[in-house]
Amino acid sequence: MASGSTSADSFLLAHPELQFVDLLIPDINGIVRGKRVDPSALAKVFERGVAMPASIFALNIQGTTVEETGLGLDIGEADRVCLPIENTLTMEPWQKRPTAQLLLTMYELDRETPFFADPRVVLQNIIKRFEELGLTPVAAFELEFYLIDQENLSGRPQPPKSPLSGKRPAGTQAYSIDDLDEYAEFLADVLDAAHEQELPADALVAESAPGQFEVNLHYVDDAVQACDHATLLKRLIKNMAYDHEMDTTFMAKPYHNQAGSGMHLHVSLVDSEGRNVFAGDAEQPNDMLRWAVGGLVATMNDAMALFCPNINSYRRFSPEYYVPSAATWGVDNRTASLRLPGGDPEALRIEHRVAGADANPYLLMAAVLAGMHYGISNRIEPPPVTVGNAHEQHEASLVNNLRDALRELGQSRVMADYLGREFLDVFVACKEHELNEFEMTISDLEYLWYLHTV
Repeated sequence: MASGSTSADSFLLAHPELQFVDLLIPDINGIVRGKRVDPSALAKVFERGVAMPASIFALNIQGTTVEETGLGLDIGEADRVCLPIENTLTMEPWQKRPTAQLLLTMYELDRETPFFADPRVVLQNIIKRFEELGLTPVAAFELEFYLIDQENLSGRPQPPKSPLSGKRPAGTQAYSIDDLDEYAEFLADVLDAAHEQELPADALVAESAPGQFEVNLHYVDDAVQACDHATLLKRLIKNMAYDHEMDTTFMAKPYHNQAGSGMHLHVSLVDSEGRNVFAGDAEQPNDMLRWAVGGLVATMNDAMALFCPNINSYRRFSPEYYVPSAATWGVDNRTASLRLPGGDPEALRIEHRVAGADANPYLLMAAVLAGMHYGISNRIEPPPVTVGNAHEQHEASLVNNLRDALRELGQSRVMADYLGREFLDVFVACKEHELNEFEMTISDLEYLWYLHTV
């Protein structure tokens, strides 16, 4: 947490042109909320923080307060105090008027007690458990997303026209350089803006569908910071697309006949001397790595609502698009839920491949680290390694809908222990509210099927 006015003063001196400052805090869905203030207020924000309602963490995906959480009218829509995160004050390169951004986290009014419903706080509490073991998580995200046209086609998304050829793509080849060329200016601006904001994005790859791309982030030895990077990078990508007269979506499955978008998490653990405790032979993983994998397999269904938090999330699961359907692990095997990438034995890590791009990075990280810590602490052995196509060898066993996933999460003693019962109650209440509203809505398909046939 940043303190004092030194950071504010030096930043204002470096940017005399500054007109606005965006104060940002990601909600329970990973959506960035906040306030826009005059630069003259920045020193006060660093010294005292800024008041925002606790109900920020009771908002559903539509931005409506879910009263069942107890964070709305029950407490009089009361404020808590939000304090700055160190080293997150940066300029927003996409703005026409010079604007900065600052990431915040929420505390109780005593300014000492972190607010229980802030996903950043939930993750920090789990990291403290690793500190007790003398271990530090090292992590990085891979984010997939779609570029889409700003105009929908009959209410549905469509790929944008290529700025180069003027044509709308109908197909894409994975890792195609030609497809990168089609959107080269946008992609270059994303990387340039990321570097300007000190976000460690290092590669952009064309994925397997029209207008779909993947951006990779560097490893960092601060799991919370890795989530900050992912959250701010998503915001950057969306805004850079607007500058190029396009739009983006991190929706898990925007097209029924194309690949969904995932958020893969790479994670390892280092000891007090910075050594990777997973290092070794992936074919014969050491105790720490085996137990971490065992814990992740054992808790995967418990945490599915955190990996796949929306109704649309579950439409992404399909063998043909490398999305796992069972709690499996393998060595350099992209059909498994957990992949141990080949290569340098000293860099051995776990790649968690279940979550969609619509997941909240902080909660995805929290659930993964909880599973790893649980496995290590209880020396849980994983099932046999999967060699070859996991979809052909294992029946689908992962929860495949949001209602069952919320039930599993709500009943999970492990997740309640690691993430906190209070927090889980808020999360489940928000998502059940969305689910109930969705299920009460009559879809066009229902009218087509039933209106004149029954």
